[in-house]
Amino acid sequence: MRLAVFIEPQFGATYADQLAIARHAEQLGFDAFFRSDHFLTMGSFPAVSGDGQPGPTESWVTLAALAVQTERIRLGTLLSSATFRLPGVLAMTVAQVDQMSGGRVELGLGAGWFEAEHTAYGIPFPPVRERFDRLEEQLEIITGLWAASGTYEFHGKHYEIADSPALPKPVQSPRPPVIVGGAGPRRTPDLAARFADEFNVPFRPLAETAAVYDKVREACARYGRTELPVFSAAQTIACGRTDAEARRRAEAIGQQPPLFGTPAQVAEQIAAFAALGAQRLFLQVLDIHDLDHLDVVMSEVAPRL
Repeated sequence: MRLAVFIEPQFGATYADQLAIARHAEQLGFDAFFRSDHFLTMGSFPAVSGDGQPGPTESWVTLAALAVQTERIRLGTLLSSATFRLPGVLAMTVAQVDQMSGGRVELGLGAGWFEAEHTAYGIPFPPVRERFDRLEEQLEIITGLWAASGTYEFHGKHYEIADSPALPKPVQSPRPPVIVGGAGPRRTPDLAARFADEFNVPFRPLAETAAVYDKVREACARYGRTELPVFSAAQTIACGRTDAEARRRAEAIGQQPPLFGTPAQVAEQIAAFAALGAQRLFLQVLDIHDLDHLDVVMSEVAPRL
């Protein structure tokens, strides 16, 4: 089981905050450092600013800076919204950040769902069917641009690409890993079967996670895909060396999350996701200033997995 740190900067985080936790995660040996791609806070946690101060940080600007200020850890989004950026520009952006990082970038791409952040910054928010249609075209365009050996064209309902030089190219070959995520019953599994190097189920209980994995396996069979994508999950964590320390961390974020307790307890909870076929777990760390939390995970939990 590979472990990734996953943060939500929209609750309130400067770039310096994100750099500090990313470097600490790298120093400890985490597989990856991912961040959400949101422009507005969605709730309030005592450990972070409930009003989202000092304001949102753009995810790919942040990752570009982290690419040159880290050395080993993989970097990515879970998930960028297809409503936020045009596909050709996003393909160029991710390819450039991949070059800047020496080939450590992963692109998580989704349809988008939080209407308020769109209206807050003047971003169009089409109906859900259109958002999935756009996501499908974006996945095809981005992977097509990266793979093209010459000029690239695409003629879809929502996007037209003509005589593109399909540059720049990413460092990773054949491409940076593409992550599709969600728990939808039909279109999400189909998109995962067609485009995903990794499929992520975010914040769902074990039984539902297992059911979604099965739907992706069925979709892969329908499309004749024999090599399954990597399966992963995302869960919020509050772990402590003692029961009291775990409770303190849960109180700090205002909830008792699914991954909760002492290292032995959390390792057992993670092992249950591994038994479903999950190969990577994104640990949502809501108090990003509690760097000791990461120390507990890598020194006490990881050896038990």
